[in-house]
Amino acid sequence: MKLDETEKMQRDPPHLDKVEMKVEFDKSTYNHRLAELQYQLKELSLAYGRQRMRSVVVFEGQDAAGKGGTIRRMSWPLDPRMLKVWPISAPSDDEKEDHYLARFWRRLPRAGQMVIFDRSWYGRVLVERVEGFASKTEWRRAYGEINEFERMLSDDGVRLIKIFLHITPDEQLARFRARFSDPFKRWKLSEEDLRNRSKWHDYETATNDMFKKTSTEAHPWVVIAGNNKRYARLKAIATIVEGLSQGVDMRLPTLVPAFEKRAAEALGIAKKPQT
Repeated sequence: MKLDETEKMQRDPPHLDKVEMKVEFDKSTYNHRLAELQYQLKELSLAYGRQRMRSVVVFEGQDAAGKGGTIRRMSWPLDPRMLKVWPISAPSDDEKEDHYLARFWRRLPRAGQMVIFDRSWYGRVLVERVEGFASKTEWRRAYGEINEFERMLSDDGVRLIKIFLHITPDEQLARFRARFSDPFKRWKLSEEDLRNRSKWHDYETATNDMFKKTSTEAHPWVVIAGNNKRYARLKAIATIVEGLSQGVDMRLPTLVPAFEKRAAEALGIAKKPQT
């Protein structure tokens, strides 16, 4: 795997065995803190829109880790014109005829837009590796291809954040049982979920290899303990706000004086006297 000199590997990449799953969390502060983060995310989205900036957020994690719930809470406060969410599943027959990255190129953000991938191009080194949908040569080659793909995005001005939500096997089992028992959520439980669970160890190995080979200094993986849904949502959104706001001008635009005067007159708004 060859990397551009500017794309160095993270010195201490994440490892699932090192994630502290027992976290202290004050439930009483959840709604207040969530509202704060959603407001900050809205401000950030508007700043990106004004400055025609682009961002990509990648969510990966075990089945039922909470990706969808976190994405929903990110989506609520945002203008849908500035946000696009792509839930990624198996490629279509037509997409299988293309390079595996092609369908992601077609889903990249336009100017002023944030794109969220609910699963992503990392499927090549996760599910496609474990389930045998990609040959060993293909998925081993993909690490370098992915790093180069992400480097090209950043070279073109796209901000990228990569989040992995991690839960334990026992927590996943509890969530699967809850889904199966709830008629309104049963549709979320699939044959693939059960198949993937039976290969938990294989997926852990593939995930740790992914961290080791694609967690770079420029685009590190952020692994979040997901057994507590509320904690994971706040941590993920805070990570995204912090990462995407660095170096961004958050100041609100000022009106052109001539237009401000004309608009105030047309709307019958008296201009406040200067003190």
